[in-house]
Amino acid sequence: MISLTSPVETRAHSWSAGLKLGVLCLSTLVLFSIDSLIIQSAFLLIILILYALPGPVFMRYGLSKLSILWPFILVVLVWHLWILELLQGCAIIIRMISAVALANLVTMTTKLTDMIDVVRFLTQPLQRFGLNPRILELSIALVIRMTPVLLNKGECLGMAWRARSTRRSGWRIILPFTLIALDDADHVAEALRARGGLTSSHPETRS
Repeated sequence: MISLTSPVETRAHSWSAGLKLGVLCLSTLVLFSIDSLIIQSAFLLIILILYALPGPVFMRYGLSKLSILWPFILVVLVWHLWILELLQGCAIIIRMISAVALANLVTMTTKLTDMIDVVRFLTQPLQRFGLNPRILELSIALVIRMTPVLLNKGECLGMAWRARSTRRSGWRIILPFTLIALDDADHVAEALRARGGLTSSHPETRS
């Protein structure tokens, strides 16, 4: 789940976050229990229709977030071509795209605060065992919020390199990207400490 809330308002924005997350879990279980390439392709087609229903702006925004999958698609495709199992590779690729696209569809139409409320409700029983549900809440919020931020900074590093050199950046931007990620993590940690760390019972999580 790597997308932030879509700027395009849809009917799904008013639906319950718990309902959407429940349907997502159930759909993912069904998707991974089916081996038929035809059924999986039909499942992906339905998801694409769901992306198209709110309009072209929503669809372009949503599908653009799936571009991060192309390295994984390439690896799976090359490997299954090597072992002569192309149909199985195609099934895995379609399943992967469908699962991520469906998860993104949920995050695009659900406020982060609403998803955190669902996690808080589900993890309340864990307090009886001495576990702190707030740790899980913050982890989910930070992953969803920081992933697109780091991706954008990585793209900016790549563009800055190309503006100064004709060679491909490759591994050369790994070190500066790592330093940027560590610096962001340090700032986030300082912000959490300033707000009470993990001891606060009412976190202020923004989408």
